Order: sequence, then structure tokens, then C-alpha cells
Amino acid sequence: MTTRDEPPGVLGPWEGLALTERSGGVRFSVNVRPRSSRSMIVGVREGNLDVALTSPPADGAANDELLGLLAKALRVRRVDLSILVGASSRSKLIAVNGITPADARLRFSQAKR
Repeated sequence: MTTRDEPPGVLGPWEGLALTERSGGVRFSVNVRPRSSRSMIVGVREGNLDVALTSPPADGAANDELLGLLAKALRVRRVDLSILVGASSRSKLIAVNGITPADARLRFSQAKR
């Protein structure tokens, strides 16, 4: 079940990800689980992206790992990602330049978990 502005192939759980379109990019919320056994995008929970990271939440290590993981999944340069809110929290607001909400959902659905 896709919406009008999304290409075919977007899988179910990614439709629940709340994405806000801003000039030249998108914003979305992320819930981070630091010190997990492996780093991966777990899925979508209550409209937020759920991400597990192996790094501890100290000295920005988890933030660096998060931005690298998201850049790879979304196929964008790391400089196109930024943490707008929540740099020292498990709940974060992420901005990604250069993609649309439909692109983001499609790329998340195609990324390996």
C-alpha cells in the first residue's frame, strides 16, 4: 500500500516513518540503542526510526556511528546528514539534505538490516 507520491516497491513498515520535507531535504526522528551487540536499523516504532549501535554514548562515538550508518543506508554523503536536536540524548532529530521523503523510504526499504 503506497501513497500517491511514492514509487512502487516501498515496503510496509517504512510507510510508518514520519518524514517532514524541508527545503532541499527531509527530517525524521531516531531512537538510538547504544551498546548493542551489532549496529543496524531495526525498523520503525511509533513513527520514529529505531537504530541499534555498538558504540557507547560517550565522546560522540554513538553519534558518529549513527551518521555513518544512516549515510550508508540512504546512499548520501555523510556531510549531508546532521543531528538537529538531541546530540546527547537517545532521541534525535536528523536532517538529510538532497533527498525527498519518497527517496528516503525507498532507500531505507532497500538497505540491508
